[in-house]
Formats: sequence, C-alpha cells, structure tokens
Amino acid sequence: MARYTGATTKIARKFGEPIFGPDKSYERKNYPPGQHGLAKKRKKSSEYGTQLKEKQKVKYMYGVLERQFRNTYERASKMKGRKGENLIVLLESRLDNIVYRLGIAPTRAAARQLVNHKHIVVDGVVCNIPSAQIKPGSVIGVRERSKSLEVIQDNAKGACKYSWLEWDPASLSGKYLNFPERTEIPETINEQLIVELYSK
Repeated sequence: MARYTGATTKIARKFGEPIFGPDKSYERKNYPPGQHGLAKKRKKSSEYGTQLKEKQKVKYMYGVLERQFRNTYERASKMKGRKGENLIVLLESRLDNIVYRLGIAPTRAAARQLVNHKHIVVDGVVCNIPSAQIKPGSVIGVRERSKSLEVIQDNAKGACKYSWLEWDPASLSGKYLNFPERTEIPETINEQLIVELYSK
C-alpha cells in the first residue's frame, strides 16, 4: 500500500510543529523550509488554504493518504455525534496508531512497519493491516517470536500514559479499553476546519 516516505522534518517545519514525533532536526530549524523560511513576511493564507493545511497536517500525522482519509471522513459523518470528533476517534482506533500509543514503537511509521512485518497480534491473531479498525475490548500484543526484537525491547518498557489504553509490560500486550474522548487526545488538531473543507 502507498505511503509517504519523503523527508519528515521538512514537512514538520512546514506545519510549524513536530507532527511525526520528537525530532532533533526540527528543534534546530523550527522555521518554515525553503530559501525564505526565516523571512517574517509571509503571505496571508486564505480560508480554504487554512482548512487544506489542517487536513494535510492530520493526513501526515496519522500516515493516511487522500482516498483513505476521505473514506474515513465519510464513515465518521455517518456516525452519531460531531463529524470532526468522530474522524479523530476513527484515526486513533487504527491498529498502527494504537501500537504507537501503547509504546511498542517510537513513531507511527515504526508502528506501521511492525504491523506490516507481522510482529503484532490482535486478540491472539496476527494482523498485518495497519489501517485495521480496532474495537474497544480488543487485546493488542507482540507476537511471541517477535518479543526479543531490539526495537520492541527498547520501547515497550514504560507504562502507558493514555487513559483509554491498558498496558502490561510483562506480557507485552495492551487492551483498548474504550474510544477516547476528544479532550484526551493530545495532538493539536482543529478538526472543525476539516469538516468545513469537506462541506464545501
């Protein structure tokens, strides 16, 4: 499946925040990329430009391409409640994102790779689909023969810091307790701008 494999720091600088996770290169150059990145005078963005930028930021953040993002939005719009909040909750319920949130992988891209390479099990069954939607009550863990992998051993030691997830470091498995509330999700996302963009 297609995915973005280009420069991550350049994209993070474009949006003005480290959307791919901790980034030392971004800390050194936390201004827009390009020849005129340090120039203070920037063109004022239009309403459409602001909405589009927010959508692109969320797409890069969760590692989702346009068609998949659009399908997720359409699914969110059919659910009860606010479309924008439903969209974020659906993105948070992706398998690759939950693997990242549990601390098994340091970034979403690394989590996606672990899933693709069949190192992750859902309710005891190997799942290699990063976009798989996980339901509350599901148990996500590391495959038995993959528990000795260095990347997993290095990252899966600490406790999980998210209230909607439960992590057991002894068995290298965690439980998706419930859908998160929008206020619990730490990313700085203005989902209303995405709803306005798709409502045009």
